[in-house]
Amino acid sequence: MRSVRLLFGSLAVVAYVLSLTACTKTSTENDSSHEMGLLWAKYAAEYQAISAQVYAQATRDLPRLLAEESWSAVPGHEGETDKPPAIILDVDETVLSNVDFQLHLEGSYTSLKHYEWTNSNIAIPLRGVADFVAAARSAGVEIFFVTNRMCEKVEGNNDVCPQEKSTIGDIQEVGIDVDVDHVLLANEKPDWGKEKLVRREHVAKTHRIIMLFGDDYGDFVACTRAVPVAPCTAGATRASRAAALDTYQDYWGNGWYILPNPMHGSWTSVR
Repeated sequence: MRSVRLLFGSLAVVAYVLSLTACTKTSTENDSSHEMGLLWAKYAAEYQAISAQVYAQATRDLPRLLAEESWSAVPGHEGETDKPPAIILDVDETVLSNVDFQLHLEGSYTSLKHYEWTNSNIAIPLRGVADFVAAARSAGVEIFFVTNRMCEKVEGNNDVCPQEKSTIGDIQEVGIDVDVDHVLLANEKPDWGKEKLVRREHVAKTHRIIMLFGDDYGDFVACTRAVPVAPCTAGATRASRAAALDTYQDYWGNGWYILPNPMHGSWTSVR
């Protein structure tokens, strides 16, 4: 446990230093720093090792958290022993890597660009995730994927949410079978915005969530964006995000498992 917490502490320092760099350097230097982050995610054996370590630790923790019937990885839902167990995973940079998309991205990110890329390329798995999901399912745990890929119409496609089909395809491409009932996209329902708290609570109505996985603070903690998204009413700051590290210190590496992402995320927006 100590080694896992040290890992997450180190990643937090890296994210903080990079965010300071973004504020103080010129645009050319910022571009260079971003490029280094992309290359690290693409080529570094360290990145693969961290992913393997996270999922290996979670696999070891699984029997204990499953057996603790009063445990919940969603604060406020402790003691709900009558519900079947479930795990929630983010998709991008948690189940699969988008580094090739980021490296080939021209101009600003759009949901359409990402949708078109996923339809034209085979998804790249993160090391260890498929084996972990298989182990969890073998233990009787239901798996949900909560992603901020946006449901939105695409010209020439009559599907109201074509991104759901492509997301399911991506998850299946990395060796994990899944269906529409277990993939929850942003904007899929009227109150499902980009604040994942709403969808976590949706799953928690029927299941005891024993683990959360993600690459962004918002995959675990509510209201982490600089610009608030409903139901949040106030924007986050570096100080408020740092305070949450202490508030939820007993969860990190103990039901909450975070993957590194130096490429993008809510951390880039706060000051």
